[in-house]
Amino acid sequence: MVKSFLYTAIIILLNVNNLFAQKFEKLAQTPPMGFNTWNTFQTNINEQMLENMVDNFVSSGMKDAGYQYFVLDDGWMAMQRDNNGSLVADPAKFPGGIKKLVDYVHAKGLKFGIYNCAGTLTCGGYPGTRGYEYQDARLYASWGVDYLKFDWCNTDSLNAHEAYTTMSKAIKIAGRPMVFSLCEWGNHKPWLWAKNVGHLWRTTGDIGAGFGRLVNKGTWNALGVTGILDQQEGLRKYAGPGHWNDLDMLEVGNGMSYNEDKAHFSLWCMLAAPLMAGNDLRKMTDQTKSILTNKDVIAVDQDALGIEGFRYSAVDGLEIWIKPLANNQLAVCFFNRSAKEQTIAYNWKDHPVKDDLSGINIDFNTTAYKIYDLWLKKILGNTKRALKTTIGIHDVVMVKLTKL
Repeated sequence: MVKSFLYTAIIILLNVNNLFAQKFEKLAQTPPMGFNTWNTFQTNINEQMLENMVDNFVSSGMKDAGYQYFVLDDGWMAMQRDNNGSLVADPAKFPGGIKKLVDYVHAKGLKFGIYNCAGTLTCGGYPGTRGYEYQDARLYASWGVDYLKFDWCNTDSLNAHEAYTTMSKAIKIAGRPMVFSLCEWGNHKPWLWAKNVGHLWRTTGDIGAGFGRLVNKGTWNALGVTGILDQQEGLRKYAGPGHWNDLDMLEVGNGMSYNEDKAHFSLWCMLAAPLMAGNDLRKMTDQTKSILTNKDVIAVDQDALGIEGFRYSAVDGLEIWIKPLANNQLAVCFFNRSAKEQTIAYNWKDHPVKDDLSGINIDFNTTAYKIYDLWLKKILGNTKRALKTTIGIHDVVMVKLTKL
């Protein structure tokens, strides 16, 4: 009798602990891929436009390339909660309500993401979630939401760890598995505490459509591609399956040059970053489409090993980035961040690769690799000979090495 009681009590305790465990496990085992409305549209969104965007998500080849999440960012809400304290969709923008859009996304074989903020108001001035975490989580679950981006505006003196932990628990108790994206801008070093709270966390402030360190937005400066890149030093050890460093959304197709878009995309893949397109999917050029849907480059980002790449060297504006891959393969990205073309003759035998995080230790004098160019989609020989090539301004040569 006593044993039976103790057994029942243990089971109850285990269930309670599981109920209050942080975040849903087994999600985002590779970096999440999708589309987010913010970079191009900000709060200028509506139901019909977004349904058209979903259609183009599929017809453009994005879905086939591995993108899953259609994320609705700020500006979807009415300016006030209803009499029950619930969030409601802006009736002018979404006459059919959010559930209608969620169902439309799911019918296309995609997953739906939504936005809110840890503060009293969102960054756009709409109702935030502070004080309504459990109510909002239940609402999102009832709509069938698969992904929550949670921002950090109007938070006053809130403790970031506590605020995001509360929302994480609210999602868990709501009962529907959701990828939880911490958009906290890296202010409180979420890589130190967020592994059990969410599935990805921003490491920097917002990105802008520019290649340099800063992008002038008038009253403030966003970060450009290289500005974000340079803030990733020392963070790779915190990333892995189910918990990723988020370098912010992609600006591919939003005004940079073709070379810059290609370099931007390549480096995000080398760093195992979430890939959230932020361009107008209805107006993609063939060049933009060729970048966003390059399955060989995407495979580097989505590699099952889940190891973030690292900067191997940087000399005179030429950087070499290396990412260990599954099956003893290696991705190498030669990145020209200078304002002039660079011609290289890279002798692999002079450049052994040792990485304590992944445990790789490669001596090209004793082990040879086939070199496959991921953008040109052709074999460039092997590491027994020097790699000779010219790299354009703000461009990359990105290769995958496979043992011979």
